[in-house]
Amino acid sequence: MSKQRNVGNPHHHAPRLWSKLPDASELEEASAMFRALGDPARLRLLARLAGSEVCVTELAGMEDEKLTTVSARLRTLYEARLVKRRREAKHVYYALSDTHVLLLVQSAMDHAAEKA
Repeated sequence: MSKQRNVGNPHHHAPRLWSKLPDASELEEASAMFRALGDPARLRLLARLAGSEVCVTELAGMEDEKLTTVSARLRTLYEARLVKRRREAKHVYYALSDTHVLLLVQSAMDHAAEKA
């Protein structure tokens, strides 16, 4: 018996079973998260929040940035549901939304640190 050759696909492997793809709204939301993560300054804020919640004023000091600049970055992260916030008197505290965000940031940083 002769083998049938698949001319259109030079790779010969077993068919893959794909899980059900997310719906369009989930893909859009995930894409928005990646856009928010795409800025090194915002990613650094997430890394700072990995340990615990921090006040915006304290974050601005850590970053040596204006309060308005840090607040704008945090707003972007909040809108992408990557951080949560709470107000206590005049202070606003931010923290990572949940462990998924921590794992996402850790995985990205681990992958970036790998040697090619």
